[in-house]
Amino acid sequence: MHIAIAGNIGSGKTTLTKMLAKHYGWTPRFESVEYNPYLEDFYADMSRWSFNLQIYFLNKRFQDVVEISKSNETIIQDRTIYEDARIFAPNLHEQGNMSDRDFANYSDLFDLMMSLVKMPDLLIYLRSSIPNLVAQIQKRGREYESSIRLDYLQGLNDKYEKWINDYKGKLLIIDADHVKFEGNPQDFQFITNKIDAELYGLFPFEEETKVGNEVK
Repeated sequence: MHIAIAGNIGSGKTTLTKMLAKHYGWTPRFESVEYNPYLEDFYADMSRWSFNLQIYFLNKRFQDVVEISKSNETIIQDRTIYEDARIFAPNLHEQGNMSDRDFANYSDLFDLMMSLVKMPDLLIYLRSSIPNLVAQIQKRGREYESSIRLDYLQGLNDKYEKWINDYKGKLLIIDADHVKFEGNPQDFQFITNKIDAELYGLFPFEEETKVGNEVK
């Protein structure tokens, strides 16, 4: 199976990926961040480096989904190829940080790739408010993220919501503002109960009551 975790910068994707991989014995695949040759340059000058960064991510993510499709293991993936093309690249284009020519080129390449891959068996979306994202970004203290603008994060959040509203695959939405899975075993169990129900038809003995309309 292919399980994927989606969410904005700072929503907790990598942390949840690690925790679920350990809990279920799944094989994790993480986003290329620490060794990304464009990321620091991108945050310093988005207009100059946006196309380079997005092509880098698209290439790495396509490699991942091809390898996942050939694997007999259950893979849990930190961020999907869809997020690059449906959220990050359009956001950069609309904010004037990617030219029409580069965006058209990028979109054509993505459409070709999508003809060769299938959707995840389950998508877990970590929905988060801007204040929560900012707090998490500040907490992890990556220097190159210190220049991220609030309007950039808000633009991403808006596009995430549109994408999720239109998503056609199996989907689990978690309210990351209130479900603090990293430091709260009960909240983490809440998530695993939901995953068990979605993937295996297993339901907990006690009725779930935590958090919002999406995951009661």
